[in-house]
Amino acid sequence: MRKKQFKAESKKLLDLMINSIYTHKEIFLRELISNASDALDKLYFRSLTDDTVQLNREDFYIRITPDKENRTLTISDNGIGMTAEALENNLGVIAKSGSQAFKTENEKNDDVEIIGQFGVGFYSAFMVSKKVRVISRAFGTDEANCWEADGVDGYVIYPTEKETAGTDIILSISDNTEEVSYDEFLDTYRLSALVKKYSNYIRYPIKMEVESSKPVEGKEGEYETVTEDRTLNSMLPLWKKNKSEITPEEYAAFYKEVFYDYEDPLRVIHSKTEGQATYNALMFIPAHTPFDYYTKEYEKGLQLYSKGVLITEKCADLLPDYFNFVRGLVDSEDLSLNISREMLQHDHQLKLIAKTIEKKIKSELSRMLTTEREKYETFFAAFGNSLKFGVYSDYGMHKEELQDLLMFKSSNEEKYVTLAEYEERMKSDQKSIYYASGESIEKIKMLPQAQAAVEKGFEVLYLTEYVDEFAVKTLMQFNEKAFVNVCSAEADFDSEEDKEKLAQENASNEALFAFMKEVLGDKVKTVRFTHKLKQHPVCLSSEGMVSADMERVLSSMPGNEGVKAEYALEINETHPIAQKLKALFESDKDMLTKYTKLLYDQARLIGGMTIEDPTEFAVLICDLM
Repeated sequence: MRKKQFKAESKKLLDLMINSIYTHKEIFLRELISNASDALDKLYFRSLTDDTVQLNREDFYIRITPDKENRTLTISDNGIGMTAEALENNLGVIAKSGSQAFKTENEKNDDVEIIGQFGVGFYSAFMVSKKVRVISRAFGTDEANCWEADGVDGYVIYPTEKETAGTDIILSISDNTEEVSYDEFLDTYRLSALVKKYSNYIRYPIKMEVESSKPVEGKEGEYETVTEDRTLNSMLPLWKKNKSEITPEEYAAFYKEVFYDYEDPLRVIHSKTEGQATYNALMFIPAHTPFDYYTKEYEKGLQLYSKGVLITEKCADLLPDYFNFVRGLVDSEDLSLNISREMLQHDHQLKLIAKTIEKKIKSELSRMLTTEREKYETFFAAFGNSLKFGVYSDYGMHKEELQDLLMFKSSNEEKYVTLAEYEERMKSDQKSIYYASGESIEKIKMLPQAQAAVEKGFEVLYLTEYVDEFAVKTLMQFNEKAFVNVCSAEADFDSEEDKEKLAQENASNEALFAFMKEVLGDKVKTVRFTHKLKQHPVCLSSEGMVSADMERVLSSMPGNEGVKAEYALEINETHPIAQKLKALFESDKDMLTKYTKLLYDQARLIGGMTIEDPTEFAVLICDLM
């Protein structure tokens, strides 16, 4: 037997494939099982047109046989097999795909669904093996041959014996090193897990003998070890069944098993799309946030399958960030994969699938909001912030797609309300959507501006999450109704007559306000009288884009410590304090200075802010007492 050299431009190509193309060594099992599946497909396809093939699909199988004593792992199939010439052409020529050639020859036949594409998957076996033997007998022949290689140095092909048609790939597993324990690829539990992970939906049974313990009959407390022939894969993917054949319990069981949740999903999205992008999708909306959802460790993405074979656990490109809570999978035959089948080539097809999935998720959420309101509110309590971040991020590019899915608690029974529902309840002459923001509903309800708005019959949205006001500012308006913070200078509940009267009163007291402004310096932008307060004497209203609550949120983030809101000190024109200030301006400016500082501190307290100088505040109270 003369050792032959690989028919490639350089041995470096094989070395590259063994050491560089595949990220994880465990991938080898997926590749060899996929090759075995292709061999079975080819014989099954032949059986459809060749009467000499007396086999049904149920007769085909793949078998995994680990041998710890001899450190070998065998992957067998009873498929089409290979002649010596086929072994030479398919395994002696790197990157020549027999499966791809077969598919090309039969590309007009819809029954052909071959996994292999590049012809390099077989060589992943060398990542975990010091020697590989392939014993194969082509269907319809009596001869068997063995292809044998121990890496890049070359290979030999010689006649051998094999009782039945098919192929056995025998890997001599590498010895353990300090970095890698290759023993795992001889362990039945580990092999079972790898099959479940990558090849669970190969359409032929993948069998392996597995040891298990069972009670000894008639002897209580005693167990014996038995060996059973177990099918490791489930074969038929749930997502390829008709929806009418699947019960809610089956969906829930699949979700909990695959995605390790203890609770049924809120909603199942099962779709099959054909056309420019052909794929099956099975997605779930969870009932609660995962434990790591708000950590850096959380990864979004759907499982991606190609013809039932797992390509990647988390394909982030299939989901926009604002739908990162969706769990599930996509199975497509149209994907352009890279040579290792571990990663996608970012092409038009992937973008089409992602766009269609996004529309489907939004459609299902809208339907849930309309038909299952209680479920939607449960969903929104868990994942509503993701939708709000979607509105705020990317400079508001997605706000129109997401605004109808948003909900906020409001002064109307403190229940969730959509923007459309708020608009429907607006007063006939109301031009703005009013909101107030704070750390909690209880604190917002204590704001004098919020109280005044509610007393005048306006519904107020309660914004309690730190992203809320940023999302509302990004939206700017809803159906041409602008969002207005009741604690801003824009909020105006007065009639035209009251506005004119207040303007005259402010104009006649400009000197008083100028003095008070000088006392406070750059703490406030202006001082004025207002009618927006009832029993409260004073408040701070924000001027400009940054509100008090936005200042609180931004200042808590690194690098934003200098962000400040601009305020107007507003004094209740109908409160006795207004007359007191006017009198002090005429008679005692020293006392007016103390009143001004004290009113500013009171306004901060009423607005839920901290006092900048507690010592001065205490001294002022004592002086006035």
